[in-house]
Amino acid sequence: MAAQTEPRSGLFWGWEYGENGWKAGMDSNLLKLGRFGMHLSILDRGVSDPDTLTPSGGDTYIVGPTAVNGWVGWEDRVVIWDGTQWVNITPRIGWVAYIEDEEVLSAYKAAGWSTGVAL
Repeated sequence: MAAQTEPRSGLFWGWEYGENGWKAGMDSNLLKLGRFGMHLSILDRGVSDPDTLTPSGGDTYIVGPTAVNGWVGWEDRVVIWDGTQWVNITPRIGWVAYIEDEEVLSAYKAAGWSTGVAL
């Protein structure tokens, strides 16, 4: 069976064990779950230039407006430093994230990330 993408989670599925691409697809799924499937804790959502950061593995941001350099076109996306590069994903409506520097919970809506609720 050819692999397919599950539209809600973006995870791949449908391989027979040993089928070409099975390992790479499953590894990709596990990375997505580990990076984005847990509760999102965001360091900052106002950064638009990754070159201003000195990230550590696992550092997570929501890209700010008018992104530049390595984040061009990634505005409002969630990005994680995997230790060597930035990995990004487009949030889905209903995602909730804790914004650490603001101490708020923010939800992703059709219009983008909400201002948040203070904790």
